[in-house]
Amino acid sequence: MQDKINMVRDYLNKVKTRCTNNAAAKALGIKPAELKKLLGDRSPENSWFVNIAAGEPVGYADNEKHPDLYRTKRIIESAEVLTRNLDL
Repeated sequence: MQDKINMVRDYLNKVKTRCTNNAAAKALGIKPAELKKLLGDRSPENSWFVNIAAGEPVGYADNEKHPDLYRTKRIIESAEVLTRNLDL
């Protein structure tokens, strides 16, 4: 499972696009709470996973957010985008 999470995280960092926790969890076949737990510590690389309502990574201080986090307003809200682009 960790390999798949790393694949999604690497993809989001490459395309510099936020993704909801719900979409990522659904694409991985796990619950959002489990995804948050498996992501581990807050880091800029993990800050692409965001809350759907706020579009923000939950509980992150500004220095923990990726510098390009707001470069686009686009947020991946559909698991299908990840499953299609990553062959999950």
